Amino acid sequence: MSLEQYHPIRLIQEQSLKRGDAIALEGYGSAAPWHQISWSAFDNISDAIAKALIRFDLALQDRVVILSQNSPQWACADVGALKAKTVVVPIYPTSTIDQAAYIIDDAQAKLIFVGDAAQYLMACELTKRCATLTQIVVFDSDVTLIDQAHYHFDSLLNPMVDPAIEAELLQRLSQTSLDDLLTLIYTSGTTGDPKGVMLDYRNIASVIRQHDAILPFTPGDVSLAFLPLSHVFERGWSFYVLCRGGHNVYLQNPMMVKEAIADVKPHTLCVVPRFLEKVYSAVQDKVAKAPAARQKLFAWAMSVGERQFEVSQGRAKGSMWLGLQHKLAQKLVFSKLQQVLGGRLKFMPCGGAALDKTVTSFFHAIDIPVLCGYGMTETTATVTCNTLANRLAGSNGKVLPEVEIKLGKDDEILVRGDTVMRGYYNRPQETEASFEDGWLKTGDAGYIDEQGNLFITDRIKELMKTSNGKYIAPQRVEGKVGCCPYIEQVAIIADAKNYVTALIVPAFASLEAWAKDKGLHYESPIELLRHSHVIEHFEQRLKHLQVELAGFEQIKKFTLLPEAFSMEAGLITPTMKLRRKMIYHKYSTEINAMYGK
Repeated sequence: MSLEQYHPIRLIQEQSLKRGDAIALEGYGSAAPWHQISWSAFDNISDAIAKALIRFDLALQDRVVILSQNSPQWACADVGALKAKTVVVPIYPTSTIDQAAYIIDDAQAKLIFVGDAAQYLMACELTKRCATLTQIVVFDSDVTLIDQAHYHFDSLLNPMVDPAIEAELLQRLSQTSLDDLLTLIYTSGTTGDPKGVMLDYRNIASVIRQHDAILPFTPGDVSLAFLPLSHVFERGWSFYVLCRGGHNVYLQNPMMVKEAIADVKPHTLCVVPRFLEKVYSAVQDKVAKAPAARQKLFAWAMSVGERQFEVSQGRAKGSMWLGLQHKLAQKLVFSKLQQVLGGRLKFMPCGGAALDKTVTSFFHAIDIPVLCGYGMTETTATVTCNTLANRLAGSNGKVLPEVEIKLGKDDEILVRGDTVMRGYYNRPQETEASFEDGWLKTGDAGYIDEQGNLFITDRIKELMKTSNGKYIAPQRVEGKVGCCPYIEQVAIIADAKNYVTALIVPAFASLEAWAKDKGLHYESPIELLRHSHVIEHFEQRLKHLQVELAGFEQIKKFTLLPEAFSMEAGLITPTMKLRRKMIYHKYSTEINAMYGK
């Protein structure tokens, strides 16, 4: 099929005709009518939104913003805006007003969709600060509106028939071009102001065609969308699910993911390493507290699972005896772990950061197919990924069928193909600087093995060089330490230092439970963190977690912090990446103390 036939709006329209009354969108925990939306209703709702935007005088390629938690309305607003051939600009729902204002001004957006009352109040302030922003649409119908230019989403769904608007929508839908801009997704800005990544319909169409070649996704499969739709990973995947006739379940509160997985029993869901690390550490913690006999059973099952996995990948020879052992391990151990994640997962795409090899191997052994991939906003997410038939712990898999990669200076990964962005919005110089002879410079370093699997070694810009001349990849160290059930966040310090230190935010619920079990007495969280037994506990944990690290990479000293790194404090980005300079500035006293200053 030609790439034009993979135009996402055309594919979604075809699915609506084909699947009719089958469920397309579901709001987990949402009240009627948004708890379940059929394919035909999805088509009608998105048409109505497109007509509303035309009625509001939004021209071709005008920008509209969506600032809301995940919901069926989010998807309907997205597709409706694209049917009107406007450009969708997603903003993280956790963004501050300054962050949102910067993006709206840069994109010159005219209309904003918001979710709840708090976001509506922010949008009202944004209309005062942002000259181009004039109209607000609110998903929550219970929110009281204060201006005639503000609308409830539901009020736009049954418009009066207007032949002129009907004709305009038909004309816009008929003039589809893969070169039209589809979205501006702003990078999280770990080192400066966010930049608007320009992705067009060609980018999305190419992603859909290439994923068809490597993934066993079938119409009707249920996907749970719990990562923010404002991120390229979840949004790109949600487009794929809908274009392929899947059933998308939207989770508004990501803190409820455990309950949602148990209820929804998804066939697939996109995850980030931190989610898998928490599942892994919870299992390890439970096993550590189990009787000796159960610990031995678990260790035996894991050994069997690891060997059987290597057989399934064609890297080892199987036997009848191993097959029988695996069936027993599946019945006694693995089936219970699989039920925690719903019991019918076909695969889980994982991206956003490096996943520790130990964690990856655990999921491989228990037969939960985690497919680690590599990508970025500038490449419409996926560049490489593991597949069911090709999974290797530590690797990010092979390149997509129609994408090219090669290694440049300092082993930097360079990418070329139809999924690569058009450039940064209104930033020609930065766009030019991000390419080299037509290849996108990713800023990530890695190597490619003989089988074509990509391994990421470090983020070039984040590499730290100790005063001893040794290079440290901070994400590698943080990934190892992050597997601990008692650690919520960690930031290492090494640049121009003679040894590695860390700022650690404990997982307070787990730590307090441990302290209670040990009979420790304390009056406050600060007193708990300074308790000699707690310090010793973390020292032992770090010693165990860092056995695979070289001596110069290992954390030698640490400071336990009483509060988390937050967006409000400017210490993390909306994608939960560390703003290291801000962290180091805020905790300079604690850092200096670890180096005897």
